[in-house]
Amino acid sequence: MRSSVGALCSAAAALAAVPTATAFSLVPSSSSLTAPAHRIHRLTSSSNTALQNAAADGSGDTDAKQEVKAAPLVSGAELEVMLTDWDEPLVVDAYATWCGPCLLMAPEFEAAAKELKGKVRFVKIDTDQEQEMAARLNIMGLPTLLFLDKFEPEEGSTEEAKAVLKDRIEGAIRKDSILALCDHHFFGGPRPEQL
Repeated sequence: MRSSVGALCSAAAALAAVPTATAFSLVPSSSSLTAPAHRIHRLTSSSNTALQNAAADGSGDTDAKQEVKAAPLVSGAELEVMLTDWDEPLVVDAYATWCGPCLLMAPEFEAAAKELKGKVRFVKIDTDQEQEMAARLNIMGLPTLLFLDKFEPEEGSTEEAKAVLKDRIEGAIRKDSILALCDHHFFGGPRPEQL
């Protein structure tokens, strides 16, 4: 269990110098070396109204709602288990409750999770509550989305399955961009021109 997360975290730390808009993976793949860079368009608001609404509806407060979410909050230990025992691609939203862009993106992330439920697993990790895991994942800016898939070794190999970091996006993006990135990284769709 630790070796998969350790390998993921070590490789993520080594790749921290790579610009965030560049696709890369932890397991070498020819497609990640040739993927064009793309621009990130961040969510913006002309006033604080959207931020206040996000805070008021509880999207930034994990204790405010008891309903089951399509993108649940997980602990570092739970995420570590997910990285070793999974059957579908995984998108992780590293956020903080005090982060304005995180609060703006929360409903977008939840909507994407609902749309892809059963195909892609979406989870959230509070970087303030899970500082050790955030450091291991080399989370530098908020929010950060990690698009992870499973590298299956060839049949007959003694090598264990590994987590593959398909993409790392820093900054808030909209639901359509999250869906487009999932389509590209997990289902062979075209790479989005812009987010």
